[in-house]
Amino acid sequence: MGILCCFQSHAGGGGGHGQDVPSSSAASPSSATSWSGHKDRPLPERNNSVDYSNLVALVNEIVGDSVSYRHKRVAEEILKMGKAGKVTARAFTYAELFEATGGFRPESLLGEGGFGPVYRGRLPPKSTGPEVAVKQLDRNGMQGTREFLVEALMLSLLKHPHLVTLLGFCTDADHRMLVYEYMPLGSLEDHLLDLPPGRAPLEWATRMRVAQGAARGLEYLHDTAQPPVIYRDFKASNILLDTGFRARLSDFGLAKVGPSGDKTHVSTRVMGTYGYCAPEYALTGKLTTMSDVYSFGVVFLEIITGRRAIDTTRPPDQHNLVLWAGPRFKNKRRFAEMADPMLQGDYPTKGLHQALAIAAMCLQEDATMRPAISDVVTALEYLTVAGGGGGGTDIDDEQGPDPDEQQQTDDDAQA
Repeated sequence: MGILCCFQSHAGGGGGHGQDVPSSSAASPSSATSWSGHKDRPLPERNNSVDYSNLVALVNEIVGDSVSYRHKRVAEEILKMGKAGKVTARAFTYAELFEATGGFRPESLLGEGGFGPVYRGRLPPKSTGPEVAVKQLDRNGMQGTREFLVEALMLSLLKHPHLVTLLGFCTDADHRMLVYEYMPLGSLEDHLLDLPPGRAPLEWATRMRVAQGAARGLEYLHDTAQPPVIYRDFKASNILLDTGFRARLSDFGLAKVGPSGDKTHVSTRVMGTYGYCAPEYALTGKLTTMSDVYSFGVVFLEIITGRRAIDTTRPPDQHNLVLWAGPRFKNKRRFAEMADPMLQGDYPTKGLHQALAIAAMCLQEDATMRPAISDVVTALEYLTVAGGGGGGTDIDDEQGPDPDEQQQTDDDAQA
């Protein structure tokens, strides 16, 4: 079975847009106790070694008595995560962020997504302070208060080298902003898909390291966070890159606390990005960690092929990347067709075959046949250490099993 021997089948489960809320007064020490003291809605038991006062204040600022029960329940679920480290995110004033970004001037705009515009800035002291990215909620945009609350709480509690670092948040008056460590290389999408003329493509070794780092971020969410966290929006534009091309998962607004105890899934309305959602989740609304594994498979296939998950600029039979790749997965003579042409053949043949084997396993329609993300991390480590980052020539046979030994023949499937 080659590299697939390290995978085991796992039963599914490793574990809506909110409405805008009228702004309450600025958080204060007195308001920080108002929700926790609510006779009907006490805060859950938490890790006593963590100072939650600023998060409780944040919750009270956003989640008032006039807001639906769902927002309170979402906050409670997230605050139950008992293995959280020290909370370092702090509350910023609007004036501080206005100054840091130069008044949110157009020259500071980094981009704009469903949440709203993102600006580059620098915290004081102006000459030496850390560079930041300030994400400003568009009150009329696609995402709303629930996503802001989820992202602020999740990234305040979750800490890992492959998650973006949240420095703080702003809830002054009707402003809703999140402040992150600035990622100078932008997103994986910027370096992988639709490159402008003259920009060199990512080397094979760098692609594999980015994939491994992103998988490690998911592994932390699935296996270390308690309860587990289902990311639910894994895509190339949400994978940011630091100066060393280390992957950082960002945009946690759609993240969901996963199943715990004897539960196998979380039932929720289908959200995410078309082309990345697992088929069983799109069909039933039943969400598990295996849904993230499928999304990882789609992105990994983008990394290998340089193609978008959905690309309507291509011929109709190539619009959907997974459907296009399906027959090619079954015929090893066609594996080379799936390598990004921008690489111009500068990749290890066995490394390509092994990478495609990983992607194919993650993209199994039956969720129980997909590997756990921890197995994906192990396989990618093998791939990067054993020679998957080399260029041009095959790897020595002694460096690892050959994925071509899979129980298939060239005649298994037709193109």
